[in-house]
Amino acid sequence: MADLRFNNFSFFLVLFASLLVATSCRGYSRNALFIFGGSWNDVGNNNYMESAIKANFLPYGETFFKNATGRASNGRLVPDFIAGFAKLPLIPPYLSPGNSEFTNGLNFASAGAGALTETNVGMTIGLKTQLSFFKYTKKHLNVKLGEAKTKTLLSRALYMFSIGSSDYITFATHKTTEHPSYTREEYVKTVIGNLTDAIQEIHSMGGRKFGFSNLGDVGCSPFLRALNEAKNINGSGCMDEVTVLAELHNKALAKALKKLERKLEGFKYSNFDLFAASKERIDNPSKYGFQEGKVACCGTGPYKGNLTGCCPKTVCDNVNDYLFFDGVHPTEKANYQYAKLMWSGRADKVKPYNLKTLLKKI
Repeated sequence: MADLRFNNFSFFLVLFASLLVATSCRGYSRNALFIFGGSWNDVGNNNYMESAIKANFLPYGETFFKNATGRASNGRLVPDFIAGFAKLPLIPPYLSPGNSEFTNGLNFASAGAGALTETNVGMTIGLKTQLSFFKYTKKHLNVKLGEAKTKTLLSRALYMFSIGSSDYITFATHKTTEHPSYTREEYVKTVIGNLTDAIQEIHSMGGRKFGFSNLGDVGCSPFLRALNEAKNINGSGCMDEVTVLAELHNKALAKALKKLERKLEGFKYSNFDLFAASKERIDNPSKYGFQEGKVACCGTGPYKGNLTGCCPKTVCDNVNDYLFFDGVHPTEKANYQYAKLMWSGRADKVKPYNLKTLLKKI
C-alpha cells in the first residue's frame, strides 16, 4: 500500500511538473514575430486606410485565401511562410479591428512605405509611423503581461524588415522634381540612416534578433521594364538607375549591420541576399520551376507591368509558371522559395545566420 501511495504521489508530481512546463510553453517561450516594411510584407494594413495603395480585390489572394486579404500576391507572402516555419499562426495586420492577442507578434508593414517619411506620403504608413505602432504595442504588452514577461517576449522575438524599394523607385522616377539636389550616395545614406535609427530604437526597447532582406533586382521588374520602354531608354531593358541604387543600398546595409553588431549589446541579425536570389530567377526562371521571369502573370501593357491593370480578366491561366504576380510583386510560389532561403539557406544566400539558426540564439 505504501508503494502504491508513493507511486501515485510520484505520478502527480510528474503530472504537475509537466503542466508547469506546458503552461510556460503556452506563455512566452516561443519567438514572436514583428514585421516592418512595404508591400512585400504588408498583409492587409492598407485595407484600413482611406487613401492607400491597396491589393484588396481579386485576383489578389485568390490562390490560397480564396479572397483578397490585402496581400500583393496571389497567396501568401514571405512573412506568412516564416511564421509557419516558426510554428506560429499567420501574423495579423496591426490595424485589423479587434486585435488583442499580441503575444505571437504583429505586422506593421504597409504597401508603398519607405524608410523616408516623404515616400508616398499620405498613401501609406511610413517606417517612422510603423515604429510608433510598435511602441504602443510594447505599452499594451506591459499592461497585459507585466514588464518582466514583456521583456522576455521582446528579447526572444524576431523583427523582420523589408523596405527601401519604394524610396528608390520614387527617387529614380521623380528625381528632377522631388529630389533634385541629392546624389545617389547621399540618398542611399539617408535611407540607411532612417533604417538604422529604427533598428536602434527597437533595440533600446528590448529587441535583439533582426531579420533583413536586402533589395531585390526591382529595376528588372515588369513594372520598371515597361516604364523604361515607355521612356524609350536604351540599355538592358531594365531600369538601370533603380538597379544601381539597389546595389548601393545593399552594400551600405551590409556595412551598417556589421557596425550595429559591434555597437549594440546582444544585437544579432540575418541578412538575406534577395538581390542575388531574384536576379537568378529573372535570368534563369526554368532552373527554379518557372516558365516566365520577365512578364507578370496579371496586368496589361508591355511585360504586363501596368500596376493598375491587374484584374480577373487580365490574370494568367497558370500562376505557378510566373515569377511575378503583378508588375512588382512575386507569386506565392516565388515567395515560398525566398522564405525557404531566409529560413534555412546556406551562407552564400543569407548571413551571418539564417533565421532558423538566429531564433535559437539566446
